[in-house]
Amino acid sequence: MVHLGPKKPPARKGSMADIPKDLMEQIHGLEVIFSVSPEKLRSVVKHFISELNKGLSKKGGNIPMIPGWVMEYPTGTEKGDYLAIDLGGTNLRVVLIKLGGDRTFDSTQSKYKLPDSMRTTRNHEELWAFIADCLEAFIVEQFPDGVKGKLPLGFTFSYPCSQSKINEGYLQRWTKGFDIPNVEGRDVVPMLQKHLEEKKLPIEVVALINDTTGTLVASLYTDSETKMGVIFGTGVNGAYYDVCSGIEKLEGKLPADITPDSPMAINCEYGSFDNEHMVLPRTKYDVMVDEQSPRPGQQAFEKMSSGYYLGELLRLALVDLHEQGFIFKDQDLTKLKTPYIMDTSYPSKIEDDPFENLEDTYELFSKDLGIQTTSPERKLIRRLCELIGTRSARLSVCGIAAICQKRGYETAHIAADGSVFNKYPGFKERAAEALKDIYGWKDLKPQDYPIKIVPSEDGSGAGAAIIAALTEKRLAAGKSVGVLESK
Repeated sequence: MVHLGPKKPPARKGSMADIPKDLMEQIHGLEVIFSVSPEKLRSVVKHFISELNKGLSKKGGNIPMIPGWVMEYPTGTEKGDYLAIDLGGTNLRVVLIKLGGDRTFDSTQSKYKLPDSMRTTRNHEELWAFIADCLEAFIVEQFPDGVKGKLPLGFTFSYPCSQSKINEGYLQRWTKGFDIPNVEGRDVVPMLQKHLEEKKLPIEVVALINDTTGTLVASLYTDSETKMGVIFGTGVNGAYYDVCSGIEKLEGKLPADITPDSPMAINCEYGSFDNEHMVLPRTKYDVMVDEQSPRPGQQAFEKMSSGYYLGELLRLALVDLHEQGFIFKDQDLTKLKTPYIMDTSYPSKIEDDPFENLEDTYELFSKDLGIQTTSPERKLIRRLCELIGTRSARLSVCGIAAICQKRGYETAHIAADGSVFNKYPGFKERAAEALKDIYGWKDLKPQDYPIKIVPSEDGSGAGAAIIAALTEKRLAAGKSVGVLESK
């Protein structure tokens, strides 16, 4: 009998017997403000649908609803070698995808650390030269005998861009710590292509994509029931296929070979849902997060549900309870009063604490924050984390239900990625439960729910490569990959 490490300890029973009345009242108050009823979820979904539609209209709305210029569904029969690169905040990932043509693919990848100064270099040529150097090293390693013909490349560039065709992308603004002059407002594709040609590399950048759109396409390649790609991580986002006739803002801009019934991948960027605060059940802590953020009034949905803010919501609530005299009496809260000192790993670790007396939570507060906690205080902290984590999962699925209802999908696989989806305790179960509440499914086990959230394929690698394959096929057939060229 081989034991591979200890079994996961059993879940806490979580008795509340030793909690004094005043703390119990605070816990009940938190339960009231952080709980989201099925009725509330349904009203959020209803408003979400109208905001999605507004985003597709000529007038536009809070949700950008960006056409991704992927106008084919992958069939799973695509074959060949394709490259993908993903320029993240700290690394460049280079991926070779060999599409098997039978809904399978093989992937080989290398990761190259960006030099520290690269994100703020004064000379943008350095960035493109670095990417070209990495691609050269990768190709020499993967193709020792050289390459036949040109390798199509899909470039995952997850920074705000405007695109009127798939093989261009005008950077709107740098994010993720990048601040390189003379790139904003310009098309990044020729900047990279120039350096590839200078090195005589047999590579052509055929598609610039967003990672959420990549998640949709990569997952649809391997699973024909995929209807959406979603990210639950530091940010929140979703992508799906609409039809061109449903995208009012493209009216009169499409070439004749992009017909009204052509599919079009849409990158929603729906973190900005409900910026007008019409329907989301905000607490005073949500208002504080927004008011103290660099961009108040923006990304309302993201601020209530994404990983970046869960620890900060916990911190604000604890500081408030201390200031009202309920917890941490006579303790030094200097550290806890530092904005964003608690990232999402805090509520995650606290929810994972298996001990009845929450010993792991005791050590976390003692070591990291210099706060000695009592058993009743730790039980309040644990319950608060459960409430914040559950609300995040419940609100997160409103985007899924809205797209499914807008498109008339009664069954679907929703391909999900991101740190919160993959790592936050209980997120998957809570998200499934929220979909059940929205739809009112009765007497079904979670595995039988008509709409299921499933782990996605690699969007920024495989997704970019598969989109490159679809685009290459269109270009070879002489088909359009963007708006009408202005004469």
